Amino acid sequence: MKLSIRIVAALLLFTTSMSARDRSTARSMTITRYGIVATSHVLASQAGAQILARGGSAIDAAIAANAVLGVTEPMMNGVGGDLFAIYWDAKTGKLYGLNSSGWAPKGLTIEYLKAKGATEMPGAGIDSVTVPGAVAGWQALHNRFGHLAWKDLFQSAVSYADEGYPVPEIIASYWTDAADWFANDPESRRIYLINGKTPEVGQIFRNPDLAKTLRLIAEQGPDAFYKGEIARAIISTSQSLGGTMAADDLAEFAPEWVEPISTTYRDWTVYELPPNGQGMAALEMLNIMETVPPSPGGPINATELHKRIEAMKLAYADLERYNGDPRFAKVPVKGILSKDYARERAKLIDPDKANCQVTAGRPPFSDTTYLSVVDHEGNIVSLIQSNYDAFGAGIAVRGMGFALQNRGALFSLDPSSPNVLAPRKRPFHTIIPAFMERGTAHIGFGIMGGANQPLAHAQFVSNLVDYGMNIQEALEAPRFTVSPQRGCNIVIESRVPQEVRQKLTAMGHQLDVRGEYTTAMGRGQAVLHDSKTGVNYGGSDARADGAAVPEK
Repeated sequence: MKLSIRIVAALLLFTTSMSARDRSTARSMTITRYGIVATSHVLASQAGAQILARGGSAIDAAIAANAVLGVTEPMMNGVGGDLFAIYWDAKTGKLYGLNSSGWAPKGLTIEYLKAKGATEMPGAGIDSVTVPGAVAGWQALHNRFGHLAWKDLFQSAVSYADEGYPVPEIIASYWTDAADWFANDPESRRIYLINGKTPEVGQIFRNPDLAKTLRLIAEQGPDAFYKGEIARAIISTSQSLGGTMAADDLAEFAPEWVEPISTTYRDWTVYELPPNGQGMAALEMLNIMETVPPSPGGPINATELHKRIEAMKLAYADLERYNGDPRFAKVPVKGILSKDYARERAKLIDPDKANCQVTAGRPPFSDTTYLSVVDHEGNIVSLIQSNYDAFGAGIAVRGMGFALQNRGALFSLDPSSPNVLAPRKRPFHTIIPAFMERGTAHIGFGIMGGANQPLAHAQFVSNLVDYGMNIQEALEAPRFTVSPQRGCNIVIESRVPQEVRQKLTAMGHQLDVRGEYTTAMGRGQAVLHDSKTGVNYGGSDARADGAAVPEK
């Protein structure tokens, strides 16, 4: 009898251990009682973890990691781009939102562009440049939640810019693909090419001009960027190219503290930031998905994927129709997030057929980098920062080593659009940080990638809530994303089984099948704090070069 009990116990132990060992995910979560920094580049994660180990706060670590990412992923982000963040305070349980997206210069008007012969917003070049908000965002976060001295946060970034670092695989491929983007800018070619070529995997890349910029920011604070030597270089660069950026456009810019918006999904509360970002689309998509139970066949079956795809189309139609800067346009956020409105939109989903021509409803009116950090006290920062397209506007600031963003490309010249161009207005923004919680579990997460982000957020939440995945599994699970062609065109990973793809095709979905872990799905990070046990968990997407690194 005793032998039988031992055999059964051994079998149970074997089965339990095999469920973790015989798995479909590529990585384990990082689990520790100390802090964790999860980014898309190992060097950035390490730099942030070192800040935590020196007594820095989650915000201190996020700034340090973000500064390194601007050096090591220069096409994705940097001081020439914008920033959004959500911060969760573990002691009070309060959430804070920061919108540090820059505005259009005063001189950048519809009349100005039409006089130059433009019929739509330029996709690149000096007239797509808006004021960079990242450095001002760092300052706002540090002033409120920082522990270490400002100047101490940039040492790793300066070192990597000065001494160089070996370029990793995925970033090397992005660099090669983006070379044409800055081909017409001699300064960009000087900075970002080595002997006339983009860096190869493992090749050492240095950017001493960016090291100079970061030293100025570290030593003189953000005034160096918005009023001092860096500001003068930005304006000089703009003027040399016929741009409209003026000294007061930079000097008068300030970030905005905002109240996160939220919805409930099943028994979790999910938070995003309000417009001009696209977070409301993720929440609307979740509301529509919630109107029917999760598919018993799991997340990667035709029924569940069809529901998610159709919910995405409905939410994106509303996003494109109504989103804009709420200081200039009335955006019906409350109506779009209404559960009643979600039920009405969900009625438009045919469970057997794809809808290729989705239009916006009538709600009642009332290339990027993402990182997440949790410190040993449980405070969480969910932060996203971007140049928009690879290397932004394709213009580098003369002598300063960084590219200017092209966020202005997302404005419209249609006077009836809520996103129509206007001086000092912020454009429609794609980058969104997120946060979710239930009981003692608190999660900061984000998945970068332009229009991909709301639907990627919704898939992550559903994977975790509906199918019991941990944060690493939820990041890595096979995903679909929106196609530039829209309609019934969908980009999907080849890890979705062929028989499932065939069923989706039979429903009318037109699938563009990519690799098993394609970066077309975006690159995500997540951290979780359990306020009952004090244990922290970190996840880092296998679609990136990064890691979730503990402070010790």
